[in-house]
Amino acid sequence: MTLGDRTKIVLLLAPALLVIGVLFSGGLAAALVQSLGYLPAIGRTEVSFAAYREVLGSRDFLDSLILTLYVAGASTGISTVLAVLAALSLRRSSGRVSAVVFQLPITIPHLVAAVGIALVVSQTGLGARLAAALGLIGEPREFPALLYDRYSIGIILTYVWKEVPFIALVVLAALRGVAGELEEVARTLGASAWQRFWYVIFPVIAPGVVAASLIVFAFTFGAFEIPYLLGQTYPTILPVMAYNEYRALDLGARPVAMAINVLIAVITAAIAAAYLRLGRDLGRG
Repeated sequence: MTLGDRTKIVLLLAPALLVIGVLFSGGLAAALVQSLGYLPAIGRTEVSFAAYREVLGSRDFLDSLILTLYVAGASTGISTVLAVLAALSLRRSSGRVSAVVFQLPITIPHLVAAVGIALVVSQTGLGARLAAALGLIGEPREFPALLYDRYSIGIILTYVWKEVPFIALVVLAALRGVAGELEEVARTLGASAWQRFWYVIFPVIAPGVVAASLIVFAFTFGAFEIPYLLGQTYPTILPVMAYNEYRALDLGARPVAMAINVLIAVITAAIAAAYLRLGRDLGRG
């Protein structure tokens, strides 16, 4: 690639990168400033770490952090495993079939997906009524509580349904490329199905799986709408906790809300860095 081609690419991407950079960097900078207690609108001009001390010393924050890590980790892990299995089973199907199967859930907004999951798995929903009609339970109210529960099953189900297609499309792209050719070579050399997967397919799809699952984890860790609709009232995940603090009538609570948001960004960045390091080590291994 020549210098002119690189310059052209940079110029073409500059408007989008500028908008994203300004919005993200500006929002993060504003949150950081307010988290330090600088709020001239209410007469606060002194900088302090009081909000961070309050948040980090709070039992509520620890409970929310544990719940957020659990929801994001479980959603990402389950989605990744199911996506790889689905891609392996559908890699030899036609492109039209995979497009219909995988792309349809991607186009559905998360709020709509949350409402759909609620209509299916709630104790008054379609799943409960079907189970009662089949005689599996006596009446719909005996259906397991999968919404607003301590294990956040409804939230995880929604994320899994939404994110499996995203990861699977990434894996399918790799499987239909060089991985398929290498697998055929390994098959002719007598490699078993497990050997073909572990020594041929997995090294090829691993970079895509790591990148896609990292995106899913970062999204689920910082997402707000689905946990707000389907989650329990306590503990809440961190974005919901930050929102509850932000909407307080007392502007004096604003630094606490912004401190939580900054901590979400820091924790996500730290986990992403560790995950990428693990992915590179796995690839070298």
